[in-house]
Amino acid sequence: MASVLSEPYFHDEQAAFEALEGIMWPGGRPPACPHCGNVDPGKMNRLAIQTSKPSKRHPKGKPVHGLWKCYACRGQFTVRKGTVFEESRLELHLWFQAAYLMCASKKGVSANQLHRTLGVTLKTAWYLAHRLREAMADAGIDSLGGEGKTVEADITYVGGKESNKHLRKRNEKNVGGVGKAMVHTLVERDDRARSHYVARVDGNALGFLLGKNVDKRSALMTDTHGGYLHVGKTFARHEMVDHGQDEYVRGDAHSNTVEGYFGILKRGIIGTYHHVSQKHLHRYLAEFDFRYNNRTALGSMIWRERSTLSAARMARDFYTGTRE
Repeated sequence: MASVLSEPYFHDEQAAFEALEGIMWPGGRPPACPHCGNVDPGKMNRLAIQTSKPSKRHPKGKPVHGLWKCYACRGQFTVRKGTVFEESRLELHLWFQAAYLMCASKKGVSANQLHRTLGVTLKTAWYLAHRLREAMADAGIDSLGGEGKTVEADITYVGGKESNKHLRKRNEKNVGGVGKAMVHTLVERDDRARSHYVARVDGNALGFLLGKNVDKRSALMTDTHGGYLHVGKTFARHEMVDHGQDEYVRGDAHSNTVEGYFGILKRGIIGTYHHVSQKHLHRYLAEFDFRYNNRTALGSMIWRERSTLSAARMARDFYTGTRE
């Protein structure tokens, strides 16, 4: 069996454009002109490979692949238009490689690793990784759980130990989760996870998160955090396990599934990324959620990769590099 890395779209630019067109466009043809909205396929045709104007980087010009022309408005476009790949000068086949590496690595792949593997600058690697993470984000439109289903909820803290910080940055008052970023995760058993970076974890904040993301007909499993007491009464069933009393399982009441998710998240942050800023934490959570939610999808890393690329159009409008 040939390695998946031998696929042409990982190495050939024209093949990469054709592969992305097959993912983004039904039948491999544009459904409409992104400039004027023309939907007549007879007025849109693929152009031959063009050559760009000479530049300092490419004195003889650079081949321009995947060009289409709309004869209704005379505009030219490629499948990159309106996606996270737009305005990027990085070759499309390298985007495919980066997407595959990020989807295939259970605990993530760092920007430094992408920089070394793809042969691009560190700045480029960091930027493309964040764009792909944005494409992985769950729109959060539908609710988790439902009648007869169980959803687990828990909180973890992301941040370094005070003892590992520089002496001038240590704060003796930062005990436990104080001074760290808080992550709240919901996991539907045998199904999906949805994580959020939260500023506080009181009853109002947890009530809002659970009300927006979990079906009220679900059974809710949590620990004894006080923020769950009131909102838990609004669900079909609410069970709590008291970790402080060394209680971790009571019948089907436990939060071990979401704890397992946290194990993967922490191994990725500690072992791969080492540090993530609060500013971009939501994007790293989207990445780990995506891999968890597609962990058994057709048993294929290629399916994961194509799911990421197919979401690239939605992510284009949301990625600004500064979203809080």
